[in-house]
Amino acid sequence: MSDRKAAKAQIVGVGPHDNYERKQTRIMEAVLDAVERNGRGKNEARRLRASGRIPAVVYGGKDGGKPIAVDPKVLAKILRTAQGANTLIALNVPGARDARVLVREYQLDPVTHELLHADFYRVAMDKLIRIPVTVVPQGEPKGVKQQGGVLDIVHRQIEIECLPADIPNNIEVDVRELMVGQSIRVKDLVLSEKWKAVTDPETMLLHVIIPKVEEAPAPAEAAAAGTAAATAEPEVIKKGKKEEEGAEAAPAAAAGKKDKK
Repeated sequence: MSDRKAAKAQIVGVGPHDNYERKQTRIMEAVLDAVERNGRGKNEARRLRASGRIPAVVYGGKDGGKPIAVDPKVLAKILRTAQGANTLIALNVPGARDARVLVREYQLDPVTHELLHADFYRVAMDKLIRIPVTVVPQGEPKGVKQQGGVLDIVHRQIEIECLPADIPNNIEVDVRELMVGQSIRVKDLVLSEKWKAVTDPETMLLHVIIPKVEEAPAPAEAAAAGTAAATAEPEVIKKGKKEEEGAEAAPAAAAGKKDKK
């Protein structure tokens, strides 16, 4: 089976509390040539790949999904850019009007990691879209350097609403002033005039916590734990019923008694 990856647009953004500067990078538009295709199925897909193209579908038109074929090398190059899957693409299909699309989903070969299939969706440049974006922490928190805490990322993405031309790359969050016990939520972000967050404002994005320290068990306790673990192993594997396990344990116990004699 192939690996299916959902396209995730990312944003460029801002820092957390009162002292941050907003960074916003506009998305560059890429160009991708495509051709219409009529055939479907595995045989058609193999034929396309042999000719240097992969099957794809464009959604969002009046006729539903439109089957096309694209050059996987060109698409892979787009996906490897800093903008990645949130790159606004000008899709050129001979005999059809140029369309602006975003990558919706793509499939990779599980062994070679080559592109096997892609889905796109049309966007209207004057209509708002909702899209997930990535939150990227910047800097090392004071709570980590001075208090021995660790930065725990709870949610790596939020959903925003914006025009296609205003999708940023990611949201950079300045975490340098965070101490242990402090957090950043969606409502703490400095929003842009170009987009607004639609994720619940109370959603926690990250916080600084004290790592839990587990005490080393005493030798006797460690031995008992090892015995318990060995006894519990069949339960973890769950290869048979408990009644069967008991039946197997009885002959073993009897054999132990004979050895003692």
